[in-house]
Amino acid sequence: MVTKQFSGSVEDADLRRADSLGREIFSDVANKWALLIIEAVGDGTLRFSELRDEVEGISHKMLTQNLRMLERNGLVEREVHPTVPPRVEYSLTEAGLALRVTIDGMCNWTRQYLGHIEESRRRFDA
Repeated sequence: MVTKQFSGSVEDADLRRADSLGREIFSDVANKWALLIIEAVGDGTLRFSELRDEVEGISHKMLTQNLRMLERNGLVEREVHPTVPPRVEYSLTEAGLALRVTIDGMCNWTRQYLGHIEESRRRFDA
């Protein structure tokens, strides 16, 4: 699979512009549930119930909405197996795997600076 590169105008990719396609995409994927789903699915193909167990605290509705959005944006692939009951599996696409590299960096940053942030919050709240 080859990732399609953006071929529109520079303005459409400018995240600072309220009407840009780039901001719309950024808004879709830059939410906590989407980031956590991509992180979880990046470890391998998962069924819906397995994914819900991996992303602690997510409701059935939020998981469904975010999976649909990620699939619409070409980051997650949904495969339905014709069994009874139907078996549905989710995996990352090439674009999803590329985004996971960035998310892994954010996770590593969080682990590295967690103590610093906790201390800053204590000072600020005092």
